[in-house]
Amino acid sequence: MQRWIIHVDMDAFYAAVEQRDNPELRGCPVIIGGTGTRGVVSTASYEARKFGVRSAMSSVEARRRCPQGIFLPPNHKKYSKVSQEILNIFTDFSPMVEPLSLDEAFLDVTGMEGLFANPVDIAVRIKERIKTELDLTASAGVAPNKFLAKLASDMKKPDGLMVIHPEQVDHVLADIPVTRLWGVGQSTAQTLDKLGLKTIGQVAKADPEKLAKHCGQLGYIIHQLANGQDDRPVITDWQPKSIGKENTFAEDIHDREELKAQLWTLVEKVGWRLRRQGLSGRTITVKVRFGSFRTITRSRTLAVAANLDETIYRIAEETLANVALNEGVRLLGVTVSGFVTSGGQMSLFDQGDEKNQAVAKAVDNLKERFGEGAVTRGGALIARQR
Repeated sequence: MQRWIIHVDMDAFYAAVEQRDNPELRGCPVIIGGTGTRGVVSTASYEARKFGVRSAMSSVEARRRCPQGIFLPPNHKKYSKVSQEILNIFTDFSPMVEPLSLDEAFLDVTGMEGLFANPVDIAVRIKERIKTELDLTASAGVAPNKFLAKLASDMKKPDGLMVIHPEQVDHVLADIPVTRLWGVGQSTAQTLDKLGLKTIGQVAKADPEKLAKHCGQLGYIIHQLANGQDDRPVITDWQPKSIGKENTFAEDIHDREELKAQLWTLVEKVGWRLRRQGLSGRTITVKVRFGSFRTITRSRTLAVAANLDETIYRIAEETLANVALNEGVRLLGVTVSGFVTSGGQMSLFDQGDEKNQAVAKAVDNLKERFGEGAVTRGGALIARQR
């Protein structure tokens, strides 16, 4: 049986939701994020993209390129609600749905011909439902595997639909730049360029052993992808690979005690989200970006997982203490990964600390009732006062 995967990607999702909810913004260059002088762009509407504004661009650069842009702070609660509505539509067409983020997902529609005419018909119906019910547009790619479906959905944005049939793979991939292969970043692209490989078609014809010699195990992977081969399944029990929070400061911070205060605030948010999803993590990563934009990350992996604020903060603070502060800090972030499912209970690492467990449970209950910002832990308040 021929396998068929659909990748659905919402068009400029955050900006599109704001334009939908405020008709005065339609047709305007809307930029989500970057509202301060030190922030970064989260999403830009297609009107703003015409001026060269893109995700992860600094707010200063975005304003320089698009001075008439309308900058709005992100409303994640609203975007999450809309994302769930989109997910509900997906599950009407297939039980095999793998969300990748709030605005994109894979659907395995193999064998669904008994309910729908063909995979393309399913993609068309999904796009129509999203437009009719949510007044938003999405782009979709239909192909025999994940890699090709994702590639296809990107090829005809916005509001596009692209189908790659098995017999079309070589022709479609031939002239696409190697940077469109999963796993190929700037460094790997430079390595491939030195080998005279600029397109996916050229990688497909290359010797996989030669690729592995220069790119390691990734060489074998990109050779398979370049030949349109990708057997990864759609994973329905999807969970995030990491949960993190970072903050770009209005002014560079030079004082270590102030950084510790900011660290507490970040940890508080990360811990709450972990416990809310019933997750505990073994790896705690601290990210530091200096005023010069030099960025470093430092990680520590625990023997067993944790999700209490006090535990995460202690490890993160010890990690931060080993970072030399030779210049001011522009951005600080904390991420927890290496998840195990805790079923909503405290992790093994945190067992034995009944007081902190009880406090966390009480605070979490208040946040669940009144919102994440309704209460702040004493540890964070003390750290901020410092």
